[in-house]
Amino acid sequence: MTGSTPAPFTAADYSARMEHAVRSATDAGLAGLLVAPGPDMVWLTGYTPVAVTERLTVLVLAPGHDPVLVVPTLEAPDAEHAAGASALTLRDWTDGKDPYTVTAALLDGRGRFGISDNTWALHLLGFQRALPETSYAALTDALPMLRAVKDAAEVELLAAAGAAADATFEEIRKVPFAGRRESDVGRDLADLLRRFGHSQVDFTIVGSGPNGANPHHEVGDRVIQDGDMVVLDFGGLKDGYGSDTTRTVHVGEPTEEERRVHDIVREAQQAGYRAVRPGAACQDVDRAARAVITDAGYGAYFIHRTGHGIGVTTHEPPYMIEGEEQPLVPGMCFSVEPGIYLPGRFGVRIEDIVTVTEDGGRRLNTTTREMVIVD
Repeated sequence: MTGSTPAPFTAADYSARMEHAVRSATDAGLAGLLVAPGPDMVWLTGYTPVAVTERLTVLVLAPGHDPVLVVPTLEAPDAEHAAGASALTLRDWTDGKDPYTVTAALLDGRGRFGISDNTWALHLLGFQRALPETSYAALTDALPMLRAVKDAAEVELLAAAGAAADATFEEIRKVPFAGRRESDVGRDLADLLRRFGHSQVDFTIVGSGPNGANPHHEVGDRVIQDGDMVVLDFGGLKDGYGSDTTRTVHVGEPTEEERRVHDIVREAQQAGYRAVRPGAACQDVDRAARAVITDAGYGAYFIHRTGHGIGVTTHEPPYMIEGEEQPLVPGMCFSVEPGIYLPGRFGVRIEDIVTVTEDGGRRLNTTTREMVIVD
């Protein structure tokens, strides 16, 4: 797959993100944010430690203060070369020193802080020990929409990842299915994702026949047979941004019932997509897709939410689920992926990544949603 290399994000981009994070923290009544290595740190600074160990690395963001990245001295040279390094201050600590005391000097000793979800308990307990009057809230709870609204460059990176996943589907539909194990097709999917530019493969679900009725079956040793419905759900990261698409194919000619169930899911996916528009609630997307399946008599067999956000991770807020009243905003990107799962028989799921535009939605996956017959 050809295409121009995307322009890298600059220190100015990361500075703007950190400023946005501080404003969001203030609006949420937080004294600041503590960000451990992981997707939040990558998005805010462009820095990924070579290895995440028991040594504390943390980004400290607080109103009225410059961003500070606290790092072990032996990792400081790597941190200095991060894309966003010039937009923050590095403060290193050496073995034998207490890194929590170093960090405590940067914090309000009685404040409530947002802390990234993947922070080790070791480090959270260290902060609590150094500052016993502080309290903490997970970022997913305190600032669930922090990374939810993508700028134009991020949307195009997601579109490129989606195009690579689409190219993967166009190739996988050409390979033999019958007589091969699910794990064989899963390896083909992973190889194709990498061929089309993915640096990381997060999942390759190949659910054939009755295994397709388990939404997260992934792959097994079952030999795919003629007459099987096969759910293919795959994705990962390309240039730091995620792909995630699902198509359900059939080995040989399907039965009338299999075609009908596939058509219902396709109509539900289209209804979910049509519900995407600025100002609509996330739950409206779920309701639109679910209504089609329920009205067709299969409501009990749609057993998961309609969608999830995507960005520097393949699953993140917002979530398209009943009870989520967060309004859709241009730049949000998420999956629309209804399904029907008939235990012991087969399953069908169809998934596209969609971004909210100024007047509706834009699909980032464009392969056919019609039934595809494979050999």
